[in-house]
Amino acid sequence: MSVKIRLQRHGKKGKPFYWVVAADARAKRDGKYLQKIGTYNPNTNPATVDINVDAAVQWLFNGAQPTDTARTLLSYKGVMLKHHLQGGVRKGALTQEQADAKFTAWLEEKENKINAKKEGLSSSKAADKATRLAAEKEVNAKRAAAAAEAKAAAEAATAEAAVEATEENNEETQA
Repeated sequence: MSVKIRLQRHGKKGKPFYWVVAADARAKRDGKYLQKIGTYNPNTNPATVDINVDAAVQWLFNGAQPTDTARTLLSYKGVMLKHHLQGGVRKGALTQEQADAKFTAWLEEKENKINAKKEGLSSSKAADKATRLAAEKEVNAKRAAAAAEAKAAAEAATAEAAVEATEENNEETQA
């Protein structure tokens, strides 16, 4: 039996949510699976990937073949790196401590990159919100100035009409 590590689609229409599973290659896409390894949510920014690294590495050592998308997700979470390092430990090129140290260093670096992206997104959102607020304030100021100008013009016109009316009344009374 050949085993594939692949995605199972869940979620509603237009809002996909995936399970990363180890399944028989002959099983349907959303059908029977051997073990659920993790989840993948592409609806968030950055996408949320949660994978049980040890279970995935064990399946890879047992001969499971990841699909292209699953391989990308496994790489993103460091499963492929850990698999590679464990191969070095089995061959005797590395000790388990050296492999674990390399893996934790890589995880910390990756976590820093993800946090930097999240902070960049939130700061860009805040900057965008500030620029939109400034533009809205400018438009409101222009609108208020135009309304004040129109009100002043209307008051001047009514004052002028009142002056003309009093002049006409004075002329009529004199005549």
